[in-house]
Amino acid sequence: MGNLQKRLKTRYGPWAVVTGASSGIGREMALRLAQSELNLVLVARRQTILKQMAQDLSDRYGIEVRLVIQDLSVETSMEILAAQTHDLDVGLLVAAAGFGTSGAFLNAQLKQEMEMLNVNCRSLLGLTWHFSQRFAKQRRGGIVLMSSIVGFQGTPFAAHYAATKAYVQTLAEALYVELAPIGVDVIASAPGPTNSGFSDRAGMKMGKALSAGEVAEGTLKALGRKSTVLPGFLSKLLTYSLVPLPRWARVRIMGGVMKSMTKQ
Repeated sequence: MGNLQKRLKTRYGPWAVVTGASSGIGREMALRLAQSELNLVLVARRQTILKQMAQDLSDRYGIEVRLVIQDLSVETSMEILAAQTHDLDVGLLVAAAGFGTSGAFLNAQLKQEMEMLNVNCRSLLGLTWHFSQRFAKQRRGGIVLMSSIVGFQGTPFAAHYAATKAYVQTLAEALYVELAPIGVDVIASAPGPTNSGFSDRAGMKMGKALSAGEVAEGTLKALGRKSTVLPGFLSKLLTYSLVPLPRWARVRIMGGVMKSMTKQ
């Protein structure tokens, strides 16, 4: 077991909760935590995929896996997940569930945008609050919240998605400071374009993109060491190249990039 795996197991074990675990970044997070011998609570909607994952991870790493089949856009999802994990010694929450939309705001479907708000913000808030309470009593724990480079400024043609990620980013930055004195680590992971299944649901075409594995690895390495991580070279390049510009210019540039990536 490497140094990262030992640190994760020692600091955040014995159980970790991973939302959005059936695909993309959430799946890769779960794999790396299993390699670190953390027992897992896997949360997603797709029961068949989660069952296969649970079997594979149990067989390969000898860990326990509990499944919570749940749609996090449903208002009661936080209470259900809290009830199904109350008996476990959880030390880590990875809130990787989320989805996006793209295209002109005037063409957006309000029902879908509200579902995105519920998954990306409402359920994330509820789970972060719940596990913060638990970790505070333990005086140890970790929380990983998935932000995005689009959350650092308004992003035309992904206006609402970027707004949800700005919410996540600012929440994580503040909690990093608030919870550190009681031994709870919080990090915002803000990747650039990632091959994770996200683009298909968002209706986007990707050029250069990170792998979900890159994002998961970079995020877990940075957990407990900084408030925000830009995993992978591409995330850093896209973010730092815009830093010298005024915010209005960053908004227009990101809008042009997003428009070119939108399939519609």
